[in-house]
Amino acid sequence: MRYRVVALGGSRMKSAALRAACDDYLSRLRHYAKVEEREVSETRVLPLKDSRLIALERTGEAWTSEQLAELTGRWELDGRDVTFAIGGADGLPEDVVTSAERRWSLGPLTLPHELARVVVYEQLYRAYTIRRGEKYHRGP
Repeated sequence: MRYRVVALGGSRMKSAALRAACDDYLSRLRHYAKVEEREVSETRVLPLKDSRLIALERTGEAWTSEQLAELTGRWELDGRDVTFAIGGADGLPEDVVTSAERRWSLGPLTLPHELARVVVYEQLYRAYTIRRGEKYHRGP
């Protein structure tokens, strides 16, 4: 099982600081799980075959870190790849949103897609540390 984070828009990250933050969390996360990052310009290139699609959508479900930890545990047991789709400046196309198995909201704020990637990687890393009882997460 592996995670794919697919960023629509096709352009490389412009912010060196956000790229460094992504790389840091990716490095940490890869101690626990296989993770791929893809940047695509068109939605038809989304890797949907045999993969659970999670659309990052403002109107989606707001998960706590603990809920995400529980979900990652279930996804691992299921053994299917998980693809997180992050929209570009105009968000995700409606057909991607409607075909998603779940919709995840990072909150009601509009975030730049580069920052959303950092949050996804950090939260996946946090989920794994929660599941393993490691000291990173200081929640309830």
